[in-house]
Amino acid sequence: MESYGIVSLLPTVVVIATAILTHRPVAALLAGVVVGILLIEPGNVIGRLSDIGLEVMQDETIAWVIAVCGLMGSLIYILIQTGGASAFARKMATHANSRSKSLLVTWFLGMVMFIDDYLNAIAIGNSMKKVTDKFKVSRAMLSYVVDSTAAPTCVIVPISTWAVFFAGVLESTKAASVGDGMRMYISGIPFMFYPFIALLLVPLVATGKIPLLGRMRIAEELAGQGRLAMEPVEQLEVTEGPVDEAGNPKSNLWVFLIPLLSLIGFSWYFDIDLLRGVIATLFLTIPLVVALKLIGAYAALDGVLEGFKIMLPPLAIVVVAFMFKTVNDQLGLPQYAIATVEPLMSPLFFPLVVFLTMALIAFATGSSWGVFAIAIPIVMPLAAAMEVPTPLVIGALLSASSFGSHACFYGDATVLSAQACGVSVMEHALTQLPYALLAAVLASVAYVTYGLTVT
Repeated sequence: MESYGIVSLLPTVVVIATAILTHRPVAALLAGVVVGILLIEPGNVIGRLSDIGLEVMQDETIAWVIAVCGLMGSLIYILIQTGGASAFARKMATHANSRSKSLLVTWFLGMVMFIDDYLNAIAIGNSMKKVTDKFKVSRAMLSYVVDSTAAPTCVIVPISTWAVFFAGVLESTKAASVGDGMRMYISGIPFMFYPFIALLLVPLVATGKIPLLGRMRIAEELAGQGRLAMEPVEQLEVTEGPVDEAGNPKSNLWVFLIPLLSLIGFSWYFDIDLLRGVIATLFLTIPLVVALKLIGAYAALDGVLEGFKIMLPPLAIVVVAFMFKTVNDQLGLPQYAIATVEPLMSPLFFPLVVFLTMALIAFATGSSWGVFAIAIPIVMPLAAAMEVPTPLVIGALLSASSFGSHACFYGDATVLSAQACGVSVMEHALTQLPYALLAAVLASVAYVTYGLTVT
């Protein structure tokens, strides 16, 4: 692979600057893709853009993301139309009888949905916004809480899609022997400082122990005046669903819980495969709600399409983000960043450098998973040569991945959290960024402090 050196950073700078100035993540990402192509093959921009687009759309991971997110949208749409999500919100409202409690309940539910960050973001965001709206909580604050319990929870629970994926990466890159990837992954959990800190910050922010920072203060002030989001976005609005002759909702809590528990159970049954899980759940849910006369058969099938359509805007961002990642890979950005910081590494600061470098790469590329297949074969031998404990390095790598998913403006979890909570992607990204950076700083201090205690 040809090395473009420091020039490989240019597309990322263009994307971040354009996103902040325009608040249009798709346009910003496309600008970054075009700038990258101009660096790689300036005489064939259209051809190269077309090839990258086709390559991304044919990628198995992209197909999986589109199918999972689209069908998750279908499931949530049906649960909203039948009143199941509203019944769940009413039940939660009995426990969340204040502003702080509404956010703390959201935080708790987010940690319960540990099996996958997509499930976490889409289900919790859509079901809890009706509760938090009652207390004039900004959609930006809600999306911060939801996003902060998505990847950070999944990464520290060894029965999640994240754990399965990274255990496989450790084995496929020969960092772990066949069958030993999960054990090695679990050994790194105590050293995943960033996700632990990000999770612990949420109740402190929700209860006012940590003050409102940056644009979050503006968002909360506007919410207090009745303007819950700065920019209107297309979203799934929670409705009461069908009512009986007395005007009471026909739906109940179980209409929401049975599909949700089924989704978790089916996904677990199919070896933590959320796609198979959501397909099986739809096959169960649609006959169930039709039999209960909460929705007609034709309306349920139409709901599958309508829910999928609602997910198209965030999916467009995810697809273009993968195109941007492909361009960065062709520019050699991950390799350049690692090679640049390699001379700075020492046994004491090795975990810190790994965390910061990989966090920046994950943030810049919008890829929380892909870059680590490249990084692990480079980082793990260096760690062994410096006699740095393997669990500590894995913890640093997964902390960086969690930060990338949490903080990146165009990362999939960021996009889906914003969509589910009814806020624009850039509003969500910019309001939560100070808290993500605070968690990253505290995690950095933790890595240095731990290094001092063991050296």
